[in-house]
Amino acid sequence: MCRMLLCLSFALVCAASDAQGSGGQSVPQSTPQNTPQSTPAPPPGGDQTSPDQGGPGGDNGAIAIPKKKEQPAPPPPPAAEPVIKNPPELSNYSLRVDVPVVNVDVGVILEKTHQFVPNLQQANFRILEDGKPQQVTSFNRIQAPITAVLLTEFAATNYYFIYDMRNAAYAFAEQLRPDDYVAVMTYDMHTEILTDFTQDKRLVAQALNSLIIPTWQETNLFDAVYETLDRLSRIDGRKYVVLVSSGRDTFSKITLDKVLQKIKATPNVTIFSIGTGQLARLMAESRGGLSGPREIDYLQADNQLSSFARMTGGESFFPRFEGEMPDIFHEINNSIRNQYVLTYRPTNTRQDGTYRKIQVQLVDNEGNPLRMQDEKHKQLKYDVIARDGYRAKLPVQ
Repeated sequence: MCRMLLCLSFALVCAASDAQGSGGQSVPQSTPQNTPQSTPAPPPGGDQTSPDQGGPGGDNGAIAIPKKKEQPAPPPPPAAEPVIKNPPELSNYSLRVDVPVVNVDVGVILEKTHQFVPNLQQANFRILEDGKPQQVTSFNRIQAPITAVLLTEFAATNYYFIYDMRNAAYAFAEQLRPDDYVAVMTYDMHTEILTDFTQDKRLVAQALNSLIIPTWQETNLFDAVYETLDRLSRIDGRKYVVLVSSGRDTFSKITLDKVLQKIKATPNVTIFSIGTGQLARLMAESRGGLSGPREIDYLQADNQLSSFARMTGGESFFPRFEGEMPDIFHEINNSIRNQYVLTYRPTNTRQDGTYRKIQVQLVDNEGNPLRMQDEKHKQLKYDVIARDGYRAKLPVQ
């Protein structure tokens, strides 16, 4: 009995010392019925893998679910394209950008024989625009039908002028080809269309046969040329004007400056001028009846006809005898039916409406001026016929 009490006391002393060593405080004792069973701590050698890496915190611990990697959010669906519907009265439109292209018709004629010079190549042509060389992008030689207006002066001025006009008009009509389009117009005080563009040569002959008795003495040349160019500007392609006139203007509403501006602004039109009344003027000069202001008036008329032709790349003729007419129109036909067509894109692309000067030169393979010789090695002179410039478009055109 005494030994049992001694053992019990020793056990109580050991328990008290263990409690003081762990915290220095005594742990209240509770009965097993009221104290919940706590989860035992993991042993020192247990699995210490982090839950973030997918392992449990210990052998007997709770299972940790690994975290999923964050996925990037899907891009939002593209916005639907707006459906634009024009009002019923407004149709769809298209935007066009014009790249400037310049076409230059060039005729090369021998001065002595007035023959067309064939067999020239692209390398033989040099084009300058405002003094700057241009790159030729296209080169062709054409022999095609013509679209021409025969514009004649028919006024009650002088019989010799009317006689020369009729001879020139008939000579022109005789050299027309079946596929040519020709219109006939006359002018005195007013401009009159005798026949519109036609391929029927009988209508051309009937129009010329109707020129019997003139009405007015006025010769409104500037008005007639301006109106003719205005009508031709509505027709596509290359056009020609055969102007048979004395060159005098008496009562036009349009001034010479405005006519020259119209010529510069009208593309693809070439004027060939035939001056009438040359023999009558020569006879008047021999009798002393053509001097002073009257002579200056006719010299100015010749200069106007020459200017119209030169500015458009044409030629002017002043025949004195009826026998010259067939050769003149043969040369005109040879010039307008046989041409070189050069195309280039100007380095100056501004669309500012300015007038650009064009100069066409013939060169050899080394870039020197081209020299022509006949079979006897004699040097041949030639004329390069081309318009002297063009007017650039405006942005609104």
